[in-house]
Amino acid sequence: MPPWHCCAAALFVEADVSDASILIKNAHIFDGHNPELSARADIMLADGEIKSIAAGGTGSGGKHVVDAGGRVVMPGLIDNHIHVSIPTLDTTALSRMPETYIAQYANVFLNATLQRGFTTIRDIGGGDVGISRAIDHGLVRAPRFYYAGKIISQTGGHGDMRPGWEVDPTEQLCSCGNYSTNLTRIVDDPYEMRKAVRDELRKGSHCIKIMGSGGVVSPNDPLHHTQFTEAEIRAAVDECARQETYVSAHCHPAEAVRRCVEFGVRCIEHATLIDEQTAHYVAAQQAYIVPTLAVLHALSEEGADYGLPPASQEKIRLVCDQALNGLEAMRNAGVKMGFGTDLLGAQHVRQCTEFALRQAVFTPFEILHQATAVNAEILLEPERLGCVREGAFADLLVVDGNPLEDISVLERDGAALPVIVRKGELVKCELDVTAGAVKAFSWPAG
Repeated sequence: MPPWHCCAAALFVEADVSDASILIKNAHIFDGHNPELSARADIMLADGEIKSIAAGGTGSGGKHVVDAGGRVVMPGLIDNHIHVSIPTLDTTALSRMPETYIAQYANVFLNATLQRGFTTIRDIGGGDVGISRAIDHGLVRAPRFYYAGKIISQTGGHGDMRPGWEVDPTEQLCSCGNYSTNLTRIVDDPYEMRKAVRDELRKGSHCIKIMGSGGVVSPNDPLHHTQFTEAEIRAAVDECARQETYVSAHCHPAEAVRRCVEFGVRCIEHATLIDEQTAHYVAAQQAYIVPTLAVLHALSEEGADYGLPPASQEKIRLVCDQALNGLEAMRNAGVKMGFGTDLLGAQHVRQCTEFALRQAVFTPFEILHQATAVNAEILLEPERLGCVREGAFADLLVVDGNPLEDISVLERDGAALPVIVRKGELVKCELDVTAGAVKAFSWPAG
């Protein structure tokens, strides 16, 4: 073991009960799938997974025992659209930021996210193997980390942040002569697409993200523009399929959503301008959509204060006006919808507003199902994530209140979560721990 690893372990020694069994007693369980709570049960955790669930309080054992006192126990939350490496809304300046600064921002973001109850995240652009390894080595207290690596975009697309009205002297060229930053890489034909996908998967990306339409914060691309040719998209899909993963695509307009799903894309991000016909098509193809309301409202309310340019402010007004109609169309069509937030920079503190915003269309159960079981399906881990069952990962929350009746308990940035368990470790515990008690680590607020 390298010496720095020993130092990292010392930082978290009070919290490290991942090698010890934990019995959570007297819990009513929301399992991620059933809209009803279970009768009281005991949950045994060991080796990072749920070993047993005993009904009627008949469980026993456990080196550490936590009495839930009749509270609700549910799967850890999953945010499937997050960017831990974008500390500013000025995306044209991102490539000029020191990577050390970006890493410190990611550290704060990851810790805060875990304390809000999100025990798993999917970084859908910018996260990389460096962050992943830092988490694995105990240098960062963070949720489980799935990442898409660099976003793949076309020249002039949503991921091309070079100002169109000037020559950008700071552009970075990769060895093949294509523009690349710490967030995106630009490709312009099927061959380049295959090479880029292979390279991102080589670096450990769990899926691939492409830009299928224009976006809000990029300077040059109207929202209604579709991006990439059919051959380019199918090349990405083919490469991912052969490596047993999938392509996710940023799309706002209905046409972009339709063509990406038609060409084999498995998951659509945003889909703010989707219509009823396209929603039914997506549902029939069994594709997924991850709406992201929190970012829309954050940019609408605070974007100008953070320097969002007027053109982008106009775009955000357009998508905010139509987003709820799109959600209703997708709900009526039976589209499988996940849960994401997409917050950038300092606005990450608004992560839990997503729960409140979705209530305009969805029931509390539907929102909880999206943030647990459906997101686990998107991550290709339906038996291990987003559920409470024997053999699943030991990622659990103890909740003050019943989120199936009052989902606002999850809007309080973790204040209503007296216990957070991630990978079988008590990363937060405000309840009594008996039978070989340890003081559970809770990361300082802020």
